[in-house]
Amino acid sequence: MDAFFTSTLTVTLAEMGDKTQLLSLLLVTRLQKPWQIIAGILIATLLNHGVSAWFGDWFSQFLTSELGELLIHLSFIAVGLWLLIPDKDDEPNTSLDKYGAFVVSLVLFFIAEIGDKTQIATVLLAAQYQSLLWVTLGTTLGMLLTNVPVVFAGNYIMQRIPFTLTRALAALVFVAIGLYGLIS
Repeated sequence: MDAFFTSTLTVTLAEMGDKTQLLSLLLVTRLQKPWQIIAGILIATLLNHGVSAWFGDWFSQFLTSELGELLIHLSFIAVGLWLLIPDKDDEPNTSLDKYGAFVVSLVLFFIAEIGDKTQIATVLLAAQYQSLLWVTLGTTLGMLLTNVPVVFAGNYIMQRIPFTLTRALAALVFVAIGLYGLIS
C-alpha cells in the first residue's frame, strides 16, 4: 500500500498547476461535457501511466545495484527540482473538436502526459516500488484528484489555489523521498 499512497500523494501534488490541469480547464470551458472529459482523462492516464509503470518496473531489474538505487533517489530529487519550474500553457488543437469531448480529452491528455513530470514520476515510483498495479492506480487517482475538481469548478478553483505554494510542496515531497532513500 506504500506504493499506492506515495504514488497518489506525489502525483496529486505534482499535478497542481501542471499543463494537464490547465488543459482540463480549457477543455471544459470549450467543450462543456464534463463527464466525457473525465472519462477521457481516466482512460488516457491509465494507458499512459500503465505503460510508464510497466517500464519503470521492468527497468528496475537493471537498477538493483547500489549505483542503480543511487540513480533512482537522485532522479526523485531532480524531478522535485523540475517541479519548481512552471509549465507553459499549450493551446489545444481546435481541429479535433469534431471528434467529441471524450476523444479530444483522451488524445490531448495522452499526448500532454508524454514526457511530463507525472509520467517521469510514474516511471520512478514503479522502479522504486516494483509494483505496476499499485503505482498505476495511485498515479491515476492522483491525476483524477487534481483534474476532476477543475472540470467541475475550474475557474473558482484556479483563482483560489496558490500554485506556487503547491508546486513548492510537491517539489519538497519528491526531494524528501529522494533524500530519504539516500539516507536509508
